[in-house]
Order: sequence, then structure tokens, then C-alpha cells
Amino acid sequence: MQPTEKPRATGRTRDFVIAADRVILSLARHWLLFLNLAIFIYVGLPFAAPVLMQAGATGPARVVYGMYGGLCHQLGYRSWYMFGDQAAYPRAEFETRTGIDPDDLFASRAFVGNEALGFKVANCQRDIAIYGVMLAFGLIYSLPGVRQRVRPLPWLAYGLIGIAPIALDGFSQLFSQLPDSIALFAWIPYRESTPFLRTLTGGLFGLANAWLAFPYIRQSAQEIEADLSAKLERAGLTT
Repeated sequence: MQPTEKPRATGRTRDFVIAADRVILSLARHWLLFLNLAIFIYVGLPFAAPVLMQAGATGPARVVYGMYGGLCHQLGYRSWYMFGDQAAYPRAEFETRTGIDPDDLFASRAFVGNEALGFKVANCQRDIAIYGVMLAFGLIYSLPGVRQRVRPLPWLAYGLIGIAPIALDGFSQLFSQLPDSIALFAWIPYRESTPFLRTLTGGLFGLANAWLAFPYIRQSAQEIEADLSAKLERAGLTT
């Protein structure tokens, strides 16, 4: 029994399929440009919030804070500041300068700054480092000849470089600050990480993520490009 051929798309359906294929082909060919642009917007937009606050545009600034509020804790003592006395205010100094109890997470999160301290960036120090380093990696990866030489980061190296430092810094801080009633972690000495450690561990995590993912994305994009180019050529269309 002969297999039946699938009916070919005609008319508007064919035009739609061709248009969709061309869009996907463009994304596959320029994936790195689009990915770098997306990361740039994501890591750059939080800096618009303090700029807008400084300019008196509190409404748009609050929109930016709100957009990132579901993606980041935005605690005032774990964030960067602009236009103020310092770039950061660690936990104890934050409490002294603002009068806000750092354990009051709602108030610490809601504080966006003032004219003396400056205004808070809408993403925390660690997240800024993660996505900032991913963007830097993407820009270097776009240089001629670099993509062909970079291989995916081995999983063991990913664990040692990307996961271990950020987990050690983050979880030791978290578990040390749990209530004393949780006896399981009562033995851990109290500690609060620093802007330097958050930036370092976040940067390593971002580097490991990009180094692992970008070569695989490139390989998948090349396969998609080859398949769609051949498909369009068979249809007598230029690519």
C-alpha cells in the first residue's frame, strides 16, 4: 500500500507558512543579536528607575520597579543606588540611615531611596551581575572567530564555577538568618553577604550559564537555518 502524500498548502495558508518560515529563519540567522538585545534591555531597564526618580518622573519609575518586583526581591540593603552618597548600603548601615528594620522585608523592599541616599536600581546586586556578565559574554561571543572556538562548558565545570559559589554564598546567608526556633540550622553563624560577594558569585553564575547555553543555542540555530533554507529552496523561493 502506497503512503499517501500530505496535501500541499495553497493560497493564503501557503503564504502564511512561507512568512512564518522566513521569520523563523531570520531569528535563527540572527539569534545572537536578538538574544543580546533582550539581555541588554532586561539588565539595562532597572537603571532607568533611579534615573526617572531623580528626574521627578515617579510614575514611570514605579512602573519599572513594579515590573521587576515579581522577578527580584529588591531589598534596599542588597541593591545598588544612583545619585546618592554611596553605591550601596549594607544591612547595618541601611538600618541606621533609613530607620527601617532589615527583617521587615516588605518595608525594605518598598524603599526606593531618597535624595540623600540616592535611588535604588530595580534589580538586586546579584541579578545585575548575572545578566551583566551574560551580556558581556554575548558581546564577546559575537566577535569574528570566537563562536567557532568556544565549546559548551562541561557540566562539572558548570557546577564548580556557576552553582557552587552562588549556592554557598546565598544559602549560608539564608540559613543563618532563619529564626532560632528552626534548630536544624541554629548552628550556622549569622552572616550577611557583601556587595562584592554578590557581584562575584552572580557574575560567575552568569558566565557559567552563558558559556553552557550559547554554544548549544548556536548549534540548534544552525540546524534550523539549514532545514528552513532547504525547504524554501525546494519551494523555489530565495532565502
